[in-house]
Amino acid sequence: MSLWAALERRAQAQPTAPALRFEGATTDYAGLLAQIEAAAAGLATRGIHRGDRIAHLGPNHPSQLVLLFAAARLGAMQLPLNWRLAPPELGFILADATPCLLLAAPEMLAMAREVAPPGCTVLDATARWPAAPAAPAIGTADDPVLLVYTSGTTGRPKGAVLDQRAVLANAANATAAFELTAADRVLTLLPLFHVGGLNIQTTPALLAGAEVVLLPRFDPDACLAACTEARPSLTLLVPAVMRALVAHPGWGTAALGSLRAIGAGSSDVPLPLIEAFHARGIPVQQVYGATETGPIALIQSRAEALAAPGSIGRPPLHGEVRVVDAMGRPLPPGQPGEIQLRGPQLARGYWNAPPFPPETWFATGDIGHCDSGGRFWFTDRLKHLIISGGENIYPAEVERVLREAPGVTEGAVCGRPDARWGEVPVAVVVPGPGFDAGAVLRFFDGRLARFKHPRAVVTVAALPRTALGKVRLEALREIAARG
Repeated sequence: MSLWAALERRAQAQPTAPALRFEGATTDYAGLLAQIEAAAAGLATRGIHRGDRIAHLGPNHPSQLVLLFAAARLGAMQLPLNWRLAPPELGFILADATPCLLLAAPEMLAMAREVAPPGCTVLDATARWPAAPAAPAIGTADDPVLLVYTSGTTGRPKGAVLDQRAVLANAANATAAFELTAADRVLTLLPLFHVGGLNIQTTPALLAGAEVVLLPRFDPDACLAACTEARPSLTLLVPAVMRALVAHPGWGTAALGSLRAIGAGSSDVPLPLIEAFHARGIPVQQVYGATETGPIALIQSRAEALAAPGSIGRPPLHGEVRVVDAMGRPLPPGQPGEIQLRGPQLARGYWNAPPFPPETWFATGDIGHCDSGGRFWFTDRLKHLIISGGENIYPAEVERVLREAPGVTEGAVCGRPDARWGEVPVAVVVPGPGFDAGAVLRFFDGRLARFKHPRAVVTVAALPRTALGKVRLEALREIAARG
């Protein structure tokens, strides 16, 4: 079954059920289906064919979801663009992907025209499609439907190609893990240009017949207000958003009782944030994955979110996970190694590159282990590993202590070259009230082995991050080296 056919079947089964709520207006499933059919017809009259790319630039808007399913109907591909990127960054992606159309939010039309490659037409993403003959539904499960570029933490972004089968498999994984039903109401506030915001709960909710409450972008006040007014049963957050909500003056009294759980991922979720949500009676179901994995590769159930906080869960309904050593040999429970993934939810390859071989294992570059109970635990990124005097130091382990140090608003740890030890760990922190570098260093006494202690603390106004909020490792190392 194609992605379009799956939504069509759902809409025909419950045409009057609410599908999308945005800025005070609600669209039912029949209305959503009509919008998708109109968009597909409009795209077809503009010459969009199977395999063509259609880019979208702008904050969250129903038009982006309409475009995704319209592209699926035609066998075309949606190219979601991060509107936070600078023009040269957008220009690189567009030149690489060569879309035929670029649909942009009204406030971003000028920039869209500036960065659009030759032969790419720019249109208002929010405009109604003119009447046109219905376009035949030719898209299949094997057709690529999403071209999503990685955040480029260590180099140029790469376009991951996800076919309709991968999106459907990911939706099945999410539906099982979050126990999604048509009775649910999902609050989407993370950006739809990222597979997390798009595919962890939003597209699965629509395919399950649930209602999606869509916010243009994250704002703590708007998020808490939506929880009060819309009474969502599920939402998806990242650590930075969780931190902003917990720090909000209204956190303690906010009406969060409708939430039976939240999903959380994108980066390692600090235990104090998990505990803050658990204290409000909200399980935090951690999700592990990447752009290339659709993104769900490991996920916690609600029960395990409470029983094993900090775990990144188990393999999903569709998907396999293993931990291997440096030679690619599977490791037994308890032994740390690289996490590798396989399953129908994974990308078929990168744009302008050979496809991944069939049945291949996707190497995540992450270190972790599986415990005796079958749960997986994240340790750190393989490329982040610090080797000091022959000892392995995982920055994530050091960062968990660093976050609790007095006067540290946020921080990250990386290696710095050292003549004696090869490398030593250095903490790069954003200082807060009461910060004292010496006190931060002393805070590690008795909490970690001595060789894991940072040798220095470097302060910055803000950590260097990508547009998706991930710490840029090379920039962090440059800061640490300058010290």
